[in-house]
Amino acid sequence: MSTPSYPSAADVLATVPKQLYIAGSWSDAAGGRTMPVDDPATGEVLCEVADAAPADGQRALAAAEDAQEKWAATAPRARSEILRRAYELIMERADALAALMTAEMGKPLAEARGEAAYAAEFFRWFSEEAVRIEGGYATLPDGRNRMLLMRRPVGPCLLVTPWNFPLAMGTRKIGPAIAAGCTMVLKPAPQTPLSSLALAGILAEAGLPAGVLNVVTTSRAGEVVEPLLTGGHVRKLSFTGSTEVGRTLLAQCAPAVVRTSMELGGNAPFIVFEDADLDTAVEGAMTAKMRNMGEACTAANRFFVHSSVAAEFADRLARRMGALDVGPGSRPGVEVGPLIDRAGRTKVEELVADAVARGAEVLVGGSTPEGPGCFYPPTVLTGVSPASRLMETEIFGPVAAVLTFDDEDEVVATANSTEWGLVGYVFTQDLNRSLRVSERLEVGMVGLNTGLVSNPAAPFGGVKQSGLGREGGRVGIDEFLEYKYVAMPV
Repeated sequence: MSTPSYPSAADVLATVPKQLYIAGSWSDAAGGRTMPVDDPATGEVLCEVADAAPADGQRALAAAEDAQEKWAATAPRARSEILRRAYELIMERADALAALMTAEMGKPLAEARGEAAYAAEFFRWFSEEAVRIEGGYATLPDGRNRMLLMRRPVGPCLLVTPWNFPLAMGTRKIGPAIAAGCTMVLKPAPQTPLSSLALAGILAEAGLPAGVLNVVTTSRAGEVVEPLLTGGHVRKLSFTGSTEVGRTLLAQCAPAVVRTSMELGGNAPFIVFEDADLDTAVEGAMTAKMRNMGEACTAANRFFVHSSVAAEFADRLARRMGALDVGPGSRPGVEVGPLIDRAGRTKVEELVADAVARGAEVLVGGSTPEGPGCFYPPTVLTGVSPASRLMETEIFGPVAAVLTFDDEDEVVATANSTEWGLVGYVFTQDLNRSLRVSERLEVGMVGLNTGLVSNPAAPFGGVKQSGLGREGGRVGIDEFLEYKYVAMPV
């Protein structure tokens, strides 16, 4: 395999539009207002992009409404082929898109390139689902009536995406919306708007009609989003982000009864039983903890390791994490980039300090380096008190907190003692235990002897306060479709 040839951040930035994308055209925000996009590796401003006002959001929604009827009537095969062309364009430009993500978000180039491929796969997957939207025909129990069942697009959607996977979270929402025949307004995170703007350009090039996708970048999310949700014209909200913000958006959706799907926070348990293959468990821990510098809702947050193997597991994990190369994501060989911003790093610093104050031992890391950027070293803590704040808070950083257990019932109960329920990880070679614990964990997804659960072909989502609905898989398109029943007497 050839080594990727990544363009410079400056070269890529020069090719990305910095305006709002509404009704198929690029335009300035109302009043010409802009907002900065920072490089988390240096703290310097990369560029300025349009900073939308509430009026811009209304303009984008009006464009989506105007395009909805015609788009819904577009042949499924035509929608499918647009997605397929967009998939191919993303793959062709994966190196450039990786450089863009690394510049605005900080992740290492190799990981960013992996995200580009992951993001593209959602378009390929939903290009295949677009032509498989089915209805039904049945004789009703009285024998005198027939039932026609059809699937219809829900209508204009508002898609709100996070900063941690700026390209993939866009395609995971846009793909099924396009496939189902929905128009949309996309509001990306203010920290990482460039990937979404580049994606809008790719979809336009792939043939997506004007008004089907509209992109509104803004630093004033509350002012822009709330009137869209309460105005009665958005029919669907898809949100990925924190549980706290998700609760606020659910309340804003209530007056107009907006349909919602929400992928919210996580507090993933990572359980290593005494019979686990420790090589596999440590490798899984590296994936589950260090993917995206730990800035992922699926990141392993609480490591529960059987007391008989805890010391060896922690030692191995500390050696692996301590050997990782930390630095700017654009530098060759770097494996851990900066956290997204100073606030994110401060949160991690405070959580580690709290754990140490409660008796935790730092095996590796644990101190903030001097110099520019938002870097924090990979950190392993042992002897962590269950009362530590990081046991009940999404860490969103490269910190592994190790606790011990001796009993299966005990660890399952502890793992479930949280308001969240997105994902859990289980490592054991006992088949019966694998199934038993997987069933008992109160989560939407389980990584069984693996640290990676994300796959476009699988339904992604959680239970409890980790969200509503599912993205990806065969069911992902269902979130953007309504059932319509037609009664026919015969």
